[in-house]
Formats: sequence, structure tokens, C-alpha cells
Amino acid sequence: MAENENSKDLLSVLWEGADILRGKMDANEYKNYLLGIVFYKYLSDTFLTHVYDLVNNETPENMTVAQKAYEDIYTTDDAEDLLEDIKESYHYTIPPELTYTKIAEAANNNAFQREVLQKAFNSVEQSDSIFANLFADVDLYSTRLGAGEQKQSSTIAEVVKKINEANLLNHEGDVLGDAYEYLIGQFASETGKKAGEFYTPQGVSHILTRVAIQEQENKQGLLVYDAAMGSGSLLLNAKKYSNKPDYIRYFGQELSTTTYNLARMNMFLHGVDPENQNLRNADTLDADWPTDEETDFDMVLMNPPYSANWSAAQGFLNDSRFSDYGVLAPKSKADYAFLLHGFYHLKNTGTMAIVLPHGVLFRGAAEGKIRQKLVDSGAIYAVIGLPSNLFYNTSIPTTIIALKKNRDGRDILFIDASSQFVKGKNQNKLTDENIDHIIQLYTDRKDVDKECHLASYEEIKANDYNLNIPRYVDTFEQEEEIRLSDIANELLLEDKEIKNAQNELLSQFAELTADDEQAQAELAELMKALEGLF
Repeated sequence: MAENENSKDLLSVLWEGADILRGKMDANEYKNYLLGIVFYKYLSDTFLTHVYDLVNNETPENMTVAQKAYEDIYTTDDAEDLLEDIKESYHYTIPPELTYTKIAEAANNNAFQREVLQKAFNSVEQSDSIFANLFADVDLYSTRLGAGEQKQSSTIAEVVKKINEANLLNHEGDVLGDAYEYLIGQFASETGKKAGEFYTPQGVSHILTRVAIQEQENKQGLLVYDAAMGSGSLLLNAKKYSNKPDYIRYFGQELSTTTYNLARMNMFLHGVDPENQNLRNADTLDADWPTDEETDFDMVLMNPPYSANWSAAQGFLNDSRFSDYGVLAPKSKADYAFLLHGFYHLKNTGTMAIVLPHGVLFRGAAEGKIRQKLVDSGAIYAVIGLPSNLFYNTSIPTTIIALKKNRDGRDILFIDASSQFVKGKNQNKLTDENIDHIIQLYTDRKDVDKECHLASYEEIKANDYNLNIPRYVDTFEQEEEIRLSDIANELLLEDKEIKNAQNELLSQFAELTADDEQAQAELAELMKALEGLF
């Protein structure tokens, strides 16, 4: 994320807000409060700013001024038309008594009532279906907030006051969105293993996006799909690399309701128009989606749960996503089920990029049959081996598989990028230089010693369709020759050092004395044993 004063201010405020909750619950829980409440402030501040602009044709000096202007016009005959105009553009309105500014004012005056904040959440959720249940995970009545109603309410009031210190007024969508994205990553870091369900590290996201968007950067109305979208960060990266980002349409599905809501908030905070958001809370493998609107996409991006369980019911053999392959992904390893789902929804002119564990490259049985079918059809375009320990929920190395439809040729580019990282405190990280280097190898599509190899179809077939990267990219480094005389000299030197240490130890023991005859005898016996040992 770009460093700037505005985002720093927002980040510091939210991090201080985290301190209020950190001792009461873990990051996986308190992230819902902080990210939910800051999102409501964003909606409220945006609304008040727009009201002020419509009335005065300028930006308000601060939210207090905007609140006063809104209260003044709310009782006039012009209010109804004004609110209808705003509702048409923004899909929601907020009554004066439920704005974040009003609620924060009450908190500062020790008059905060969490019922009012809950009513404010409900008001937005009921404004339009795109906001339905958006704040469901912000439990203002949780016992984790403190013992008793007063303590619980006081905790929320402190969070409201702290977040109110953040100035969201002059933030552009992507500045605020990137700050929000940064916080999601920080909470993921604190959460550890649980974070895997909602966050793909940005370095991996950038590689996936740059692979999938290549040669489509100038396309207007780009269609992007992620069937395991988590917090939506992977989808949103398309904005960074498209030359026409305002026209991108996003399609995503997520099983976890909490994470689905996080993705919806993330979309708004990155300035994505509601009409361009097509997000769904459902099980991707259980039933196909989308089926009745756009069904094929220019970019398919995915970081699904690795080797997850799924039903693998025989009925899926008749499902158009899987029927061409004759077998199903194993019940205990849904990796190829996710891959085939995404590939089914890929346009003939598009590219898919998916992260999976290395096992998909070489495991046999049903997975081997699916892999052979994909190779035979020319679907697999590239295989990129990533470094280990990049993710919060697993330390295993992973691989990016790039797929295309109806291409000429069946060759596959293999890239070993396992050394392209810098070591971090808890996780390894991909730097901009690492990412650029990997993408350059992918773009050039030619052999580079110890880094990548463009394998022919015949070569892959001769390897029995095994796509394990070491079969194609030899990273072996010849060890420097060592002379036997050098080894002998090192052994003599080490032996001399050992003897000197032994003599020093015996000398120190010889200086020991004892208070009684028995202890003196035991000490003498120890010395005799050590002399015999040495």
C-alpha cells in the first residue's frame, strides 16, 4: 500500500481502536467490529458530504458543518426530493439522528446508546438489497465486550469515538480502500491460521492478476470472476492493472457469510459502483453459479481452500462443469473441482490463474485423468512454483496454474520461483522485484537456466503427464570440489582444538576442593574417569 499521510492517519486511528478490543477477543472477532464500524462511518460521511454539496455546491469544512446543514434542510419541503435523488445514486439514505456524526457526538457527551447504532445499521441494511445483512457480524450486544450492559455499551462507545478521529472526508476511494485492505492484511497476520479463509497475501494476488489480465489491460467492460473470493482483494487487484478500471464488472462467490460481508464492504471502499458488484454468499461446488446472467469471464482468479472436502456425489458427473472429464476430484481433495469450475466459466479469449498445492501437479488416480485431459486439450498454459511460507494458514509451497481455452499448441511453461522471496518475521514475502521477475519469465516464455523451461507436449507426455516442476526445471547447483588434503588438515586442526579443550577442562576440575572425605573421594574418582575418557 502506498504510504501517505491520509492513510497513515486512518491506519493509526484504527490500530488504536484495535487496542480497545484486543484484550477482550482475538483478531478474527474484533476485525468485524472495527471494519464494520469504519464502513458505517464511510457511508455516513459520504452521505452527509453529498447532501452538503447538493445544497451548497461545495465540500463541507468538516462533518459537524455537514450535519448542521442536513438537519436544517431535513425539515423543509425540499428534503423529500433531495433524499430521493441521493437514494437513486447511492442506494441508501440516513436520517439525521442516525448519522455517524450524531452517534459520535453522543458518545463524546457520555450519552451513547448502542440501540441507536444498531438502528443505524438496520436502516442501511433495509435501504436496498445490496446492503442486506451487511452488519450482521457486528454484535453490539456480545458478552465479549464486557461484563454487563453498561460495560459492553461503554466499550462500543470508546471504539466509536476513536474511529471518529479518522478523517475520511477527503479520501479518494482507492486511498481509503487500500488502507482498509492493509488493515485486513494486518488482522490476517494477527489471526494466523484462521486468516486463510479471507485473505490472499498481496504479493500472490498481484502475480495472479498480472497473469490473468495480460493482453486484456485495455478491454472496456472487463469481466472478472473469483469463485472463492474471501475478502475480495484478489478481484479488486484488477483495478490496479486495467487501463479502464471504472468499467470492470466483478463477480464473486464466498461460502462464509462473515467473509462475504467483508468483501462487500471492501468493494464499496474501493469505489466500485453497486451496479458493477455481483457478489453471492453460497457454496461454489454445491451448485453452479452464475447461470442466468454473465456466465463466462475474461479473467478467472482463485485461491480456493487447499485439498478441502466436498461431496463428490456421482450426480456431479452429469454437471456440465465436470462432465467432460469422466471422473470427479476426490472427496478429500476438491482442488480440481475448484479448478474445473473456474475453467468452465472462462471465456475462449480469457485467462484463468489459480493457486493450488503442488500435489495437483503429480497425484494420480482421478486427478491424473483430469490433468491428462487438460494437457491433451492444451488448457494448461503455465505452471509457476511459488516459495514456501507465503500464506498465513499454511507453510507449504504452492503453485499457480495458468489456463487458456482454444489456444494453438499444447506446450507448457514451467517456472521455478521458489527462491524469489525475502524472509519475513512470520511469513516470507514477495517484493515488487520478485513479482516483476516472475512476470517477465512468464511473458518471455522461453528457457532460462535453473529458472524456467518451455516443455513440449511430447516431453510432458513422455513424463506420463506428471507436471512436477523439478522434472522440467533443473535447479541443481554443482558443489565446489574439495581437496582431500584440505579435509585432513581441517580434521587435524579440530582434533588439536578438542585436546586443548579437554586439557583445559581437566585443569579446572583439578582446582576443585571438597569439604569432607567422601566428597573428596568422589571428586578424585571423577577426575580418574575423565582422564581415562580423554
